[in-house]
Amino acid sequence: MWLQYDATGNALLGGAIAFETDIIWLTMGGLDIHWFVGVDGISLPLIILTTILSTLAIVSAWTPISDRESQFYGLMLLMEANLLGVFTALDFFVWFIFWEAVLVPMYFLIGIWGGPNKRYAAIKFFVYTNIASLAMFIGFISLVFGLGDSVGSLRLPEIAQALRGGQLTGFAGLAPQGLKTAGFIAMFIGFAVKVPVVPLHTWLPDAHVEAPTPVSVMLAGVLLKMGTYALLRYNFTMMPDVATTLVIPIAIIAVVSVIYGALLALAQQDLKRIIAYSSVSSMGYVILGLIAYTTYGIGGATFQMVAHGLISGLMFMSVGVIYNTTHTRMVGDMSGIADRMPVTAAIFLAGAFGYMGLPSMAGFAGEFFIFKGAFASTVYNGMPVLTATAMFGIVIVAGYLLFAMQQTLFGPFGFDGEDTINRAPIPEIVPPAILLSFVIILGVAPDLFFGIIQEAVIPILTGGGAWWIY
Repeated sequence: MWLQYDATGNALLGGAIAFETDIIWLTMGGLDIHWFVGVDGISLPLIILTTILSTLAIVSAWTPISDRESQFYGLMLLMEANLLGVFTALDFFVWFIFWEAVLVPMYFLIGIWGGPNKRYAAIKFFVYTNIASLAMFIGFISLVFGLGDSVGSLRLPEIAQALRGGQLTGFAGLAPQGLKTAGFIAMFIGFAVKVPVVPLHTWLPDAHVEAPTPVSVMLAGVLLKMGTYALLRYNFTMMPDVATTLVIPIAIIAVVSVIYGALLALAQQDLKRIIAYSSVSSMGYVILGLIAYTTYGIGGATFQMVAHGLISGLMFMSVGVIYNTTHTRMVGDMSGIADRMPVTAAIFLAGAFGYMGLPSMAGFAGEFFIFKGAFASTVYNGMPVLTATAMFGIVIVAGYLLFAMQQTLFGPFGFDGEDTINRAPIPEIVPPAILLSFVIILGVAPDLFFGIIQEAVIPILTGGGAWWIY
């Protein structure tokens, strides 16, 4: 698909759509439901990320999954299919089916193959995300009702262009602008739970700690991107005027997520919890880039979704390899692992440097684009100050990751008196090694994705006023 991609512009704003299929499916409440799928420069990189991570996550299940294997792999493939549906669907009804269907395999993957508190984590994940989906659904459908006869279907391009064209009327006693603001907030809350941002993040560490390694890879690498992708598609593309009106609270939420997520990671001893809270911090950068409303800001946020997916998948796989050998993830329970597992330690350390934003790695490119776009933003005069504050999160990230690496990988070997730890088998090393190569390739040559991303981002900005472009 990447080699044959030939679309231009944004799929929601009248751009050319690649691999498009648009067929009327059924009519509901006077609105046509279309089987409408296709990709543009925003969705294609996430599709590639999904297929790469799904394949490598399944390969990484070689050791940790030994029970009910056919059911496990079937659910993993079902989850991949639904994720691809989320990133390709261009009709709201079809998109919402895929959005909700992702929850089903994830619930069972955590609840059956998870750790000691797997049922609690699975139920908490399901309840949080289901309530969030309800809020999002109510917000969006209210906007559709407010558009009245100006739209005849639930096709996202038709709705996006009607909202940006000022065709919204009042609904449920709300004036057009009030309805648009209420719908924006409801959808933002619904998607923010999936991202997640502070303070809606509490389900994530429990889900990560209890989930088996391949599921943690998919959860951090792709499922979190559903939230940021939806925010970009719905909130920031369809209603830029409301987003720029609410720029201060959204930017503050982003900065708080960056700093607070990093501080929470600093206080953890479980390697999985450290990486889980790191994801909260990284997604804060994505929100900051989106609200900047510049080509580098929104383009960098989209690029960071892919970069973080690769790096977080690499980190969780590395932790999984260490856990398969040591049967512990606690920082204080082991040291000197690098002496016994040098290849695993090298990959883990490289992934940590990628998280810190080491140049020539994908994380550096994503954060650089976001910072460049956020500093140049004119939607709020205080954006440079907020951006500089968020950049301090990199220092905290470096602190807790270097501390964790020092405690677990280096120093005298120690593991509760055990001295039989050997090198990890090759099938366990190959998936994280492949991910590391992708992280480096994308860091050295970011334009493999960033060029097509920018083509899809520019219409979002030009449609609302040329003063947004930087």
